[in-house]
Amino acid sequence: MVSTEYERRIAARFAGFDQDGNGYIDREDFNAAAKAVLAEFGTAARSDKGQALYIGAEGFWQGMAGIADRDGDQRITREEFVSGAVKRLRDNPERFAEIARPFLHAALAVADTDGDGTATLDETRRVITALGADEDTAAEAAAALDADTDGRIGETEVVAAFARYFTVPE
Repeated sequence: MVSTEYERRIAARFAGFDQDGNGYIDREDFNAAAKAVLAEFGTAARSDKGQALYIGAEGFWQGMAGIADRDGDQRITREEFVSGAVKRLRDNPERFAEIARPFLHAALAVADTDGDGTATLDETRRVITALGADEDTAAEAAAALDADTDGRIGETEVVAAFARYFTVPE
């Protein structure tokens, strides 16, 4: 049985997805996230990187809706999110993170200004800030993502951190 504390922790993650604060997660929240990242880096939506990010956001939305939108109304309520996320995490937290991989990959590509396939801590902080975190939280999160302490953040680190974010206490 999943504990109430665990469910509260998962529910707290809901606000991070609800970009417009209207009380539910929908496709527009994922589009808003993509738009914010592109704006932060001055990347055109019609560029290859911009299109990849929007495609990743759509895939992320579809995956999230597939596991959590129980009534099929194309909106995920907090209750649906908690129920869907808890079920998925109980099954396999890494698998849950995989629905975000195309978006995370594309966001890193937008942030990767030198084209080496990774983002610096500052570039990563800028992505996290664009997604709604305050500067201090974003800086702490970027530093925490650098698991191998090389000053660069790669896709493997981001996807693994995404899974941990939903399974490890704050």
